[in-house]
Amino acid sequence: MRSVLTISILCCLLAAPSLAQDNRLGLTDTEIQLMRSDVQAAKNKIIADTMQFTEAESQAFWPIYRDFARDQQKLGDERLAVIREFANKYDTLTDNDAKDLVQRLMNVEDKTLNLREDYWKKFETALGAKRAAKFYQVDNRLTLIINVQLAANIPLIP
Repeated sequence: MRSVLTISILCCLLAAPSLAQDNRLGLTDTEIQLMRSDVQAAKNKIIADTMQFTEAESQAFWPIYRDFARDQQKLGDERLAVIREFANKYDTLTDNDAKDLVQRLMNVEDKTLNLREDYWKKFETALGAKRAAKFYQVDNRLTLIINVQLAANIPLIP
């Protein structure tokens, strides 16, 4: 539970500077990257604690997961770019801007689903279908927590 709280707090901190045009919190890209590392470490701990991997499962799972997390982060960078653009255009957002931002966000969501589909067979091979499905449940819950925290810090379009 403590790890979930850590993820929630770090997500709030990550979202806030991306929405502040003048970066009022004074966070640098390096500091944001450090916070992301903390979120990933918390996710890893929650996954390990929840999954209770055997030694063989652990050896098969973690290398695949590292690649999966790396690819998730690339998509997170795309999503962050959309959020930052929204923040920069917030006061002057046009219909065309809104349309473009929504399309870009939907593209990120499509890529996210494709990523999960692409990795499914790898996780299934490493863990078996039932254990891989459990991991996907855990990963989905963690992603939802992060997304709720981000959404809570993004104002609605005026």
